[in-house]
Amino acid sequence: MKLGDLLYETWYALAANKGRSFLTILGIVIGISAVIAMTSLIGGIQNTLMGELGFAQARQVAISVNSPREITFDDLDALEQMMPDYEFITGSTQIGTTVGTATTTVENSTVYCVKPEYFVANGSTLAAGRFFTESEEKSGARYVLIDQNSIKEVFGSAEAQAIGQTIRLGNDDYQVIGVLQSSTLMSYGTTIYVPLSTAVQRLGAMGGYMQITGFVREGADIETVVAATTSTVTRYFGISGEEDVYVFSFDSIIKEMETTMASFSLLMGSVASISLFVGGVGIMNMMLTNVTERIREIGLRKSLGARRRDITKQFLLEAIMLCVIGGVIGIVIGLLGAWGLGAVVGAMQPGMTVVPAVSLPVILGAVGVCVLIGIVFGYYPARRAAKLDPVESLRYQ
Repeated sequence: MKLGDLLYETWYALAANKGRSFLTILGIVIGISAVIAMTSLIGGIQNTLMGELGFAQARQVAISVNSPREITFDDLDALEQMMPDYEFITGSTQIGTTVGTATTTVENSTVYCVKPEYFVANGSTLAAGRFFTESEEKSGARYVLIDQNSIKEVFGSAEAQAIGQTIRLGNDDYQVIGVLQSSTLMSYGTTIYVPLSTAVQRLGAMGGYMQITGFVREGADIETVVAATTSTVTRYFGISGEEDVYVFSFDSIIKEMETTMASFSLLMGSVASISLFVGGVGIMNMMLTNVTERIREIGLRKSLGARRRDITKQFLLEAIMLCVIGGVIGIVIGLLGAWGLGAVVGAMQPGMTVVPAVSLPVILGAVGVCVLIGIVFGYYPARRAAKLDPVESLRYQ
């Protein structure tokens, strides 16, 4: 029998019992839709968190030192020479001050005093404008960058054009030259970035660093660098207790998040597999019923020359087609469900946009699972039909 004829007869047999066929594949639909929805949603949340929290900078290492003395520029230069696995080591300090414009005044704003490489180490992205340069930092230029979430606080409207505007910090006016893209999850009031030399000269910032950030060279092993950094920093500052030096990498946070999300995906897959198993049992039950109802048809086919393998193919293809149809419906429902759940998460967390991460391998895997279920749970009924005696089948009432 040709494949085209076989597919036509298979479709005709399934279409003859639409209601029963649909109820039979309901378990497959639920299982596949749950897998697609959850994996897409979890992947979307992971991408959103990594983007929102700035975890894209896997080469960033944060170093916290409880030093008995001030940490200076020379200290960072010395540490950079002692640890060649770093492309550079930079730092920042912060002060609280009032930010003012012609129409607004914002108390207790946070001003980060940094050098240009700070933005590289932190993976900062511009929403508009530019970063200040090394020469501008050294000359004490009165330029600032503003956090995107701070525009409304400073200028009265989130849609205000900040680039080129003048704001007042302390006793001086500063020009806004850049707007940094910012996280909706980690927004802590008004945040301004000022060249370090400018802050020391004009805003009374101390000449040392409160936070140290290292940018690891590409290809270096992050875990090894973190361990070496802890040892080197402890020795350099003459700190007796290692608890006074805390070093962590964003690479470890990324890996931890990936492990957590993978665990969630595995858990959801395990739950969905129960539904798929139930659906498979339903497929087998329906196919056994089909065999019983079509005994005379099987006998007639055999009397007309159909071989055992032809009967096996016929019923096995019906089982596979049932599962594939259920899988396709489940994929569509799962994708729609993922977008719906993403919208719910966005509504529960204002400003957070979750775009489901649709994975082609997962979709292809779901189709493969459906075919496998059809083969596993359809084989026994198909073989049972193939083994029926043609004479006895023709006598069956």
